[in-house]
Amino acid sequence: MIRSMTGFGRRQAPWQDGSLTVEMRSVNHRFLEIACRLPRPLSHLEDSFKKAIQQRCTRGRIDITVTVQGGKGRTGSVNLDQPLAKQYHQALRTLKKSLKLSGSIDLALMAGLRDVVSVSDQPAEDPKLAKMVQRLTTQALTDLDAMRTREGEALAEDMRSRVQTIREHKTCIAARTPRLAQEAFDRMKIRVEKLLGSEIPDPPRLYQELAVYADRGDITEEIVRLDSHMIQFDETLNRAESVGKTLDFLLQEFGREVNTIGSKANDAEIAGHVVQMKAELERIREQVQNVE
Repeated sequence: MIRSMTGFGRRQAPWQDGSLTVEMRSVNHRFLEIACRLPRPLSHLEDSFKKAIQQRCTRGRIDITVTVQGGKGRTGSVNLDQPLAKQYHQALRTLKKSLKLSGSIDLALMAGLRDVVSVSDQPAEDPKLAKMVQRLTTQALTDLDAMRTREGEALAEDMRSRVQTIREHKTCIAARTPRLAQEAFDRMKIRVEKLLGSEIPDPPRLYQELAVYADRGDITEEIVRLDSHMIQFDETLNRAESVGKTLDFLLQEFGREVNTIGSKANDAEIAGHVVQMKAELERIREQVQNVE
């Protein structure tokens, strides 16, 4: 069964006095692209996460985010930007002198200036934390995979119904096909006789040429190929591996045959069916862009 490239998985667990959250989001992409956003002490897990995803996904852009909030398992880091503080101090001294202001430039004032003192929060390195993150990531990946599978089932059902609609239009076209050549022959015969009247120099040769012209509008071959493509499309929808590119190729072949039918048949009734078939093909094409 096909799978969608769109999915979401999220798992959360308490961690000391805070919480630990792992989120996975997947969207459409021509290839497999994985982006990890991990706290610095957990950055060594990135390769293992990517390998786990590669074993279960073949296409799509997948973003994984790990968040550690609160708790005594975090450590704070205070950063002092001394060059910036010196620039602030010099600027304030210049301002005080030029405007003849009173007051002192003290530590409290300097510490309150933007970006002079900053605090970064990072979880402390803890083997237990790494193991819990790996467990939650595996669960979130399972949820993501399950959602992609459910979405794929819905896509397959929708596309099967649209292919069936195309098949019904094809049946109507096939029923009319046997009359196309004779009608084309009769139309051209009437036009030629109207132009030439009773002075047709070589009637047998003329009728032979008209028969060849009428036969050029035969679309039996295109109908057979279109039917073959639809059978392959249905079979591909039942495969377990990644088939998005295969489905896209088959749709191109669909479009080629449908366009040829419309141009060769030169028939108003068939043209109406061709328009409806093209509309369904466009809707299927939009759905195929979501298939892994």
